[in-house]
Amino acid sequence: MGMEDSKARLLDSMWWPLLFIALIWLIHSVQFIFGWDFGRFGIYPLRLSGLKGILFTPLIHGDFSHLIHNTIPFFVLASIMFYFYPKVAFRSIAMIYLLSGIGVWLFARTVYHIGASGVVYGLMAFILGTGIFRRNIKSVTLALIVFLFYSGMLVGLFPVKSGVSWEGHLSGAIVGIFTAFFYKLEIETDEIVPAYPPEPDLASRPFFLPRDIFEKTRAERAHEQRLEQQRKIQEELERQRKAREGDWNQDS
Repeated sequence: MGMEDSKARLLDSMWWPLLFIALIWLIHSVQFIFGWDFGRFGIYPLRLSGLKGILFTPLIHGDFSHLIHNTIPFFVLASIMFYFYPKVAFRSIAMIYLLSGIGVWLFARTVYHIGASGVVYGLMAFILGTGIFRRNIKSVTLALIVFLFYSGMLVGLFPVKSGVSWEGHLSGAIVGIFTAFFYKLEIETDEIVPAYPPEPDLASRPFFLPRDIFEKTRAERAHEQRLEQQRKIQEELERQRKAREGDWNQDS
């Protein structure tokens, strides 16, 4: 792939994450300017009215600090997915988006849960899980890089800070690992291992023993040796016969 192709692919991989980021910033800006509170559109576990939050929760944030903390990692991780895993990026993100929300609705505390952090944790877990399940050079390298830069997020999987939906983080992480496992066999084009070249003709290789020596029984080898000895005896007798005929012709 040339430099221009790589640049175009990189720009394409950033397009959808930037579009999502523009949407959540627009929604929060409207909420801030008009003084509205969209929190009621979040997930409220085990309540039918809270089901709508499965669709809306990742779009809603409590303040600009909350929004910024989700914007940067979402952009980086989603761009990595679209660049390195374009074959499954859309489907994986959609699965993480929906299933992480369902997990929160089923198991989280009965308060409103908002924010895209569950999706962010899902993306991080997907990249880490893909490195574990695919185990090729690309996926393992990406998993190590993501772990190096975002390992501090693992603290968010536990209830160490009030007012934070650690259940959303945990649900996203579990779903991300599951999604990586679900799509582990959908290998990208650059992950396909080329077929080995055909073996050269064995007959052209030097070999110090007969090539079929290990394929024959002891009796078969002994029989061949007797035949070979008989052949040599016949050749020697034939040589002697011709020699005697030559001597007879000279005497006559």
